[in-house]
Amino acid sequence: ACLPARGLFFCANFAVSCYTTPMRTHGFSLVELSIVLVILGLLTGGILAGQNLIRAAELRAVSTEYNKWISAANTFRDKYFQLPGDFTRAHEFWASAGGSGVIGDGCETASGSTTQTCSGDGNGRLSQATGSGQYAEIFTFWQHLSLAGMIDGSYTGKNGASTFNYDTVLGQNAPRSKINNAGWGITIDFDGAPSTHYFPNLYDSPMSIGGDAPDEYVRQPIFLPEEAWNIDTKMDDGRPGTGFLNTTRSTSPLGTGCATTDVPATAEYSLSNSAVACQLIFNTGL
Repeated sequence: ACLPARGLFFCANFAVSCYTTPMRTHGFSLVELSIVLVILGLLTGGILAGQNLIRAAELRAVSTEYNKWISAANTFRDKYFQLPGDFTRAHEFWASAGGSGVIGDGCETASGSTTQTCSGDGNGRLSQATGSGQYAEIFTFWQHLSLAGMIDGSYTGKNGASTFNYDTVLGQNAPRSKINNAGWGITIDFDGAPSTHYFPNLYDSPMSIGGDAPDEYVRQPIFLPEEAWNIDTKMDDGRPGTGFLNTTRSTSPLGTGCATTDVPATAEYSLSNSAVACQLIFNTGL
């Protein structure tokens, strides 16, 4: 703005000066661009490092969770003298879901609730359901542990809604894992019988960790072969077909490419395979 006391001449000269002075514009300098690139690099590296740390923590959780389940099952057996799920007096301790209170004698088809249960048959084995929505020992295993206050969570003890008699639904009849979209489940005893999925070991009350496959046991692949090898090496013998920790056979319909062969003595983890191809099964010995 012009000051009247200075006169019109000054204002005119000032106006000319204002409108004839060119505007100064410029882009980023090389130094500034370099700083931006360094910051972006640090952010990208930090994100990747953070993802690796999260995944490493998830993989460490496998052994922690497994040991927690086994410890709880052994504590249960020490207290009640039978396995959870197979416990013949469970309905006396935590209320019967219906029928006689025993699976195989009417209770399996009862409606019940999460605070009611069915007893097992006490034969030392964990059996699967005979129909959809029915109580079964492979599911009351988790329910009995929960009702006894030995693990967290609330479980129905029942097969899922599928017509398959081993429909595991994570968070409903079996526990979730800290690994994203994964959880734990009990499968039936194989007793060394041939399987299209697993190596012919003598599985005793087998427990698996994997993804929640529709209408299935918990056995959807969730690990890279390198990750499975790492877990196996820390917990067992580092071999996919021997020891108490195994994975699926190389030709398993559940997912190929985790093991190199179907022969237990020579099979190795396919460490060159960078695809998710593995789930793990444990011979618990319970």
